[in-house]
Amino acid sequence: MIQSMTGFGRGCSSSSSKKITVELKSLNSKQFDISTRIPGFFREYEIETRNYVAGALERGKVEMTVSVDNLSTEATASVNTPVLAVYKKQFEALAAELNLPEPTDWYSLLMRMPDSMKTETTSADEEDRVALAEATRQAVEHLREFRMQEGKKLYDFFISKIEAIGQLLEQVTPYEQERVPKIKSRLEEQLSRLSSIEYDAGRLEQEMIFYIEKLDINEEKLRLRAHLNYFVETLGGDECPKEGQGKKLGFIAQEMGREINTLGSKSNHAEMQKIVVRMKDHLEQIKEQVLNVL
Repeated sequence: MIQSMTGFGRGCSSSSSKKITVELKSLNSKQFDISTRIPGFFREYEIETRNYVAGALERGKVEMTVSVDNLSTEATASVNTPVLAVYKKQFEALAAELNLPEPTDWYSLLMRMPDSMKTETTSADEEDRVALAEATRQAVEHLREFRMQEGKKLYDFFISKIEAIGQLLEQVTPYEQERVPKIKSRLEEQLSRLSSIEYDAGRLEQEMIFYIEKLDINEEKLRLRAHLNYFVETLGGDECPKEGQGKKLGFIAQEMGREINTLGSKSNHAEMQKIVVRMKDHLEQIKEQVLNVL
């Protein structure tokens, strides 16, 4: 089954002093691109963690967030006095400039301001590294499960669109068969109006055959049918898990577009052109969603 590049996963693990939570969010992208928000004391493990995530997820624009809750009693919180001093000075200046009374409860006001408290955290040790790795593994697994669920939805969508194009292709046949008599009749009618011009009927027949052969669409129909079958084969199924098929499906969709465009340029028939427009509509929807396939 194909996988989507869209997904979300969360993992949690604890050491003796910290509870570590890793969250991963993935969107579609041509390549693998990851941005991380990780506490400073885990920086030495960032490259190792990024490499693991890259190897597991292959493609996508990934946002990784690592948050830490301290479980140890050694972790302390204290008032961020320098920051609060700046806030107080700014409020006093504001009160003087706008002729407003100063606050009656400075503590309540200042403690609600951002960064009013600071937490002292010890550095990460080997136990913390193991917990980070476990939380990351869980987040990756959950994200991949999410991708599989989204991949199933994409699979059903693609199958419905491929079947729709195939049904439209079958509808071309009746109009294709009535084209030749109509083209021949129209040419003969136009020639009959030119009563002063003599022409070789045999040569005319040869030219008409040549002209009609140029409008023949049997090869385009066969190639388009082959592309439709190959697209479904590339999708795989529940019994045939497949990853990394997004680019391949995109190439096949491009080839399908070429054949459909040629059908339109050769159709020379109003009803056939309407069918081709409907084919293009289904194909554009396929191309949009192929961008989400891993």
